[in-house]
Amino acid sequence: MNLVPHPTRYLFFTGKGGVGKTSLSTATAIQLADQGRRVLLVSTDAASNLDEMLGVPLRNAPVAVPAVPGLSVLNIDPQVAADQYRQRVLAQMEQASAEERDTVREQLSGACTTEIASFDEFSGLLAGGAQDVDHVVFDTAPTGHTLRLLSLPQAWSGFLQDNDRGASCLGPHSGLKMQESRFNAALATLTDPALTTVVLVARADRSALAEAGRSALELAALGLNAQRLAINGVFPAEQASDAVAAAIARQEAAALADLPEALQPLPQVRVPLRPFDTVGVGALRQLLSDTPPSLSALPPAPADVHADSFGHLVEQLAQAGRGLIMVMGKGGVGKTTLAAALAVGLVQRGHAVHLSTTDPADHLGDTLAGSLPGLDVSRIDPKAETARYIEKIMAARAPGLDAQQMALLREDLASPCTEEVAVFHAFSRTVAQARSAFVVLDTAPTGHSLLLMDATGAYHRQMTREFEGQPALHVVTPLMRLQDPDYTRVILVTLPETTPVSQAAALQDDLRRAGVEPWAWVLNRSLLATGTRDPLLQARLVGEQAQVRRVASGLARRLHAVPWQAEPPVGLPALQALGTTPVSGTSS
Repeated sequence: MNLVPHPTRYLFFTGKGGVGKTSLSTATAIQLADQGRRVLLVSTDAASNLDEMLGVPLRNAPVAVPAVPGLSVLNIDPQVAADQYRQRVLAQMEQASAEERDTVREQLSGACTTEIASFDEFSGLLAGGAQDVDHVVFDTAPTGHTLRLLSLPQAWSGFLQDNDRGASCLGPHSGLKMQESRFNAALATLTDPALTTVVLVARADRSALAEAGRSALELAALGLNAQRLAINGVFPAEQASDAVAAAIARQEAAALADLPEALQPLPQVRVPLRPFDTVGVGALRQLLSDTPPSLSALPPAPADVHADSFGHLVEQLAQAGRGLIMVMGKGGVGKTTLAAALAVGLVQRGHAVHLSTTDPADHLGDTLAGSLPGLDVSRIDPKAETARYIEKIMAARAPGLDAQQMALLREDLASPCTEEVAVFHAFSRTVAQARSAFVVLDTAPTGHSLLLMDATGAYHRQMTREFEGQPALHVVTPLMRLQDPDYTRVILVTLPETTPVSQAAALQDDLRRAGVEPWAWVLNRSLLATGTRDPLLQARLVGEQAQVRRVASGLARRLHAVPWQAEPPVGLPALQALGTTPVSGTSS
């Protein structure tokens, strides 16, 4: 099974979170290496789990995979890239004073530096790097973040072309003008169909296919027209009498029969659902095998594992009367649905709620499919927030600047970095609203959310330094609000599968390092409570039960479960039922 029969040098795998981009990109890289090609597998996801899947450590430099001759893996880790970028900038300031170096170090502590450093690594690979390999396979972050990354070559090339001073939103980036040829080369590579192919990964699910359709149009607008569609995890129901299996097959068939118009002309490959988790080289080789794996005898019926209902979680959260509820997790685990259900459940219990999202791929409107008195819904729109931020800065600086200086300031603010700063300020405003009401925040997938947390930490450090020695001033930063358990409750959402649980555990570790303690875990779309007898689904239940026990035995302080449902919970009635109908305490 070849996802790309005639592979170009650069292969990008992108799509909605949770559709299997990492599995398919890694399986393709292994397949190419097994054919004698030299392959570099690159993850642009800050929350990558390639180390677990391949059994090798991830670094910002290629690491050989012993089990697959010819394959190396590299992770563009934003923090490592940013640290290396800062060191390069500061190394050029040996003659500067200590005060100047401290100023530059502080300027380089924010999210802008993290993004430009990651982009610098990415563009280097496209602009002539990795010459000793035949193929570079990119396992990207979920769609919204990936579209941002793929748009940066065009954005930075345009910015530098119109900016003869070579400055950006940060003074130390004035050397970016020297990188202009590199950014232009990256843009040329991305838009050359002889060099670059984009594989849009989706599930046989209306939401995932709709997002793939939108991505196809947006990528085409960026000039990336060599696209293919891979539909992963297609379920072949073997027992028509099994209600769960029949419902899954029916849902998938309906979604596939109604492909978005943008996807219909694309070459398409369908990858069947496998009875195993795609962890380990052996499983990844089997993923694209034309020979279906044999199913062993039916496993014993799963033992009960206690988890409270989702409705009980809403009841517990409602007792606080106000506060920030952040719903976090890997892409594709159902964060948006559960954030909406939490908000609707709180409104049902008499509370005013502001529901917002930081995800560039906004799905709240589709999930709610209606309005509810007491529920205010918004989106932190990067483009709108950037325009608002620019006008605010221009208005604040205008009294002290002449026309030429104003023009130069507006030119600086046209930098792509400005978007990251603007989004952070919008996030901070949203966090502050929880002082007097409930704010439910549907966050972007893990990697993007961690970058936002980095910006929050950088701002906290800056404010702490600026107001040091002024005890009369009481400064409360967004990070301090996130660290306050009476103000903020973080809900980690995951699926009962190896990769999502591992990534949720890693996210929990990252949050704890920032002084933020997750309040509860939610296991979404569990099959354990359904009583299915389909052989393929039962084979998968063995792995699911192991993951549920893993979470219950020490990862989660509070554990709640949402069983798989025959009809996806979309629309206000379904969301209300999710938050109020008791779920069996032995469901997952």
